[in-house]
Amino acid sequence: MVGIVIVSHSKQLALGVQELAAQMVQGKVAIAVAAGIEDAENPLGTDALKIYEAIASVFSDDGVLVLMDLGSAVMNAEMAVEFLPEAHQEKVYLCEAPLVEGVIAAAVAAAIGKNIQQVIAEARGALTAKATQLGVINPTLDGSNNTQLPTNAAYPSKEIRLTVSNRLGLHARPAAQFVATAAKFQSRIHVQNLTSNSALVRGDSINQVTTLGVRQGHELLITASGVDADAALAALQTLFANNFGEDDTAVVSPPTTQQEATPATSGELLGIAASPGVAIAPVIHYQPAPVTVTEYHVNDPEAEWQRLQSAIHTAQQEIQTIFSQATLQIGDTEAAIFDAHLLFLEDPVLLESVQQRIMEHHLNAEAAWQAAVDEVTTSYRTLEDAYLRERVEDIVDIGQRVLRLLAGNTATSLYLAEPAIVVATDLTSSDTAGLDPRKVLGICTVSGSATSHSAIIARTLGIPAVLGVNPEVLRLEDGTLMALDGESGKAWVEPERDILGALEAKREAWQTAKQEVLAKAHQPAITRDGKQINVLANIGSIADVQAAVAGGAEGVGLLRTEFLYLNRNTAPTEEEQLAVYQAIAQVLDNRPLIIRTLDVGGDKPLPYLRVGFHEANPFLGWRGIRFCLDHPELFKTQLRAILRASAEHNIKVMFPMIATVIEVRAAKAILGEVQAELRQAGIGFNENMEVGIMIEVPAAVAIADHLAAEVSFFSIGTNDLSQYVMAGDRNNPRVAYLADALHPAVLRMIQQTVQAAHAAGIWVGLCGELAAEPTAAAILLGLGLDELSVNPQAIGIVKQAIAKLTVAQAEAIVATALQLDSANDVRALVQ
Repeated sequence: MVGIVIVSHSKQLALGVQELAAQMVQGKVAIAVAAGIEDAENPLGTDALKIYEAIASVFSDDGVLVLMDLGSAVMNAEMAVEFLPEAHQEKVYLCEAPLVEGVIAAAVAAAIGKNIQQVIAEARGALTAKATQLGVINPTLDGSNNTQLPTNAAYPSKEIRLTVSNRLGLHARPAAQFVATAAKFQSRIHVQNLTSNSALVRGDSINQVTTLGVRQGHELLITASGVDADAALAALQTLFANNFGEDDTAVVSPPTTQQEATPATSGELLGIAASPGVAIAPVIHYQPAPVTVTEYHVNDPEAEWQRLQSAIHTAQQEIQTIFSQATLQIGDTEAAIFDAHLLFLEDPVLLESVQQRIMEHHLNAEAAWQAAVDEVTTSYRTLEDAYLRERVEDIVDIGQRVLRLLAGNTATSLYLAEPAIVVATDLTSSDTAGLDPRKVLGICTVSGSATSHSAIIARTLGIPAVLGVNPEVLRLEDGTLMALDGESGKAWVEPERDILGALEAKREAWQTAKQEVLAKAHQPAITRDGKQINVLANIGSIADVQAAVAGGAEGVGLLRTEFLYLNRNTAPTEEEQLAVYQAIAQVLDNRPLIIRTLDVGGDKPLPYLRVGFHEANPFLGWRGIRFCLDHPELFKTQLRAILRASAEHNIKVMFPMIATVIEVRAAKAILGEVQAELRQAGIGFNENMEVGIMIEVPAAVAIADHLAAEVSFFSIGTNDLSQYVMAGDRNNPRVAYLADALHPAVLRMIQQTVQAAHAAGIWVGLCGELAAEPTAAAILLGLGLDELSVNPQAIGIVKQAIAKLTVAQAEAIVATALQLDSANDVRALVQ
């Protein structure tokens, strides 16, 4: 529990504050006093040694908060911290909060188990209730953010100045990366937009960072104070140097519109050209009702705060599911939009504001949440940058999600029995990410812009969209025929025959062009000198396999079965799994289906499969095949379902996270037990079903020749392999740049694996994100891979890249790449 120290010139004052705070928390919090001096004639003063002893008496690894009055109290407190052991200094915080109110607020916060940063926040906001009652503006709520955070006396502030080169500045995705990086460090990080002369804001707040309005070319001042300040600034500098991983040439731009030159005619609606293409179909309205909020007084604010936290936790789970699905459907780049959604729900400034309203004003969770969200949306709407202003749609989306959960309402979704054009006031990014392009032929909304996240997602999905049309469109009856042209930004209600004919001709030409691209995607990937590389898809649901086949996949190289185990309270039964595997195999129509057995554990926990302990480094922990071998009944259930599905389909099984030959043999032994049980029961299965393993651990590469004798194929998972080879956690912004699959060290591991496999007469695939990079095609071809498995949307692009190469060219490129010094050098070579 956090300890508290009161430093005052007056011993009587300090003891009185201590007594008052102790009574309020019933002695639960350690509160020490360092006040006055041993001088009978002049007892007012402070003593650094007394302060040191007071800190030591209440010291806790959870932290110590020191509150002081003015003058020498501050100087002596700073000196006292220097007397402490270095390891203890970083856990002591000097706070500028008002002494009496600050101590009481901090003590109450500490008593209910809040962490040191939350206790500090409560102390700093201690005057809120009094200020509100007296009608004084509270500086912690007015959005100015000019107040400095408590300083850690042991560590001076360090700073760097960086210029932003991103084409769109610090919009949602790079801002999310900035905040995620800042939050990983112990140091307190602040950032200021020097170009616009903004206030200094917290670097761990997605909203404060985004609302700095940072554009391309703006100069930022970034400060860090704490034990790891240098490392924090270095990591942030790397983000800027790498342009936050953005390639401006890859930005999906909105189509140009000619609407200014072609005024509307009768029955024609003018709007914004947001996503190209022509759609002609009946309309259907999608108007989810916003959750209305009623404000009321609560008697148990702690229970209300817990209720809100529960809703936020569920919202995080929902967004994580959307993020996972969007990664497969629209790719990693656009799916990163939802990273910002998750960070919004973790924004400490927002949460402190909500908590303050609940705990101090006894507001209900809905009212407190909505008030805080409204403050944030107001700050976005006042930004000068139009692109950043549009990010308010994401704030509203997230805000309504939490309100819906607080109200106990289920999520609304758009179900279409027949293809249609969706008409709405607006669509959120999460709404759009969930649309099925086979059913939603077009989008027509009253609000929105071509640079909104929903428009970007629509373009990625290939759904024509016209936004910003006259609100009269909302009065149309469902079933009314509409036509829209996402290239010109026009829509027509019950179009005349001549307009309809022209649009049908344009739609046919557009669809023909798409079909030509798709036809190439359905052709095999054959190099110019005749070598064929199989290109399959990575999928995580039945819907994904349909998109994969439509996109030209020659099978499924990786079925992530985790989706079967998520968002439920018990593990899926054998029959449930069998039905899904059979349904996916049916869509594939005898194309190969490689099913990876359950890959969860320390880094991807399931609530009903409790690990029972905390893993300090889950990526090196109890996961993948290790977890399954320790849960044999769970493992057997999945293997039974896979084997039964193999009876009539082209199914292979693959074990993840293999590091030893013993693991492979143990997994095969359990597979053999299940096979024997099925034979005895007279249940059919493919006796010759191929068994493979994931190569994603360096140990597996080192003994690849031994492992090859045990299995029928290898599949290289470069996402994990790269982080293990480089000892760089790809989820840790400080070192994630190291986990680059194009690093020569990783490429040599791939080469070694392929050579060992081919020497043993087995084939090798690769199912990591590297396979989806068109520029990496030459490297993978030259390394001798037999198969690539990619996200469905990358199939056509990868096949085209392979078709432009010869094996000799690719091998020459690899020979050079393996001698280079860095991933950047390799990337420059292939580009």
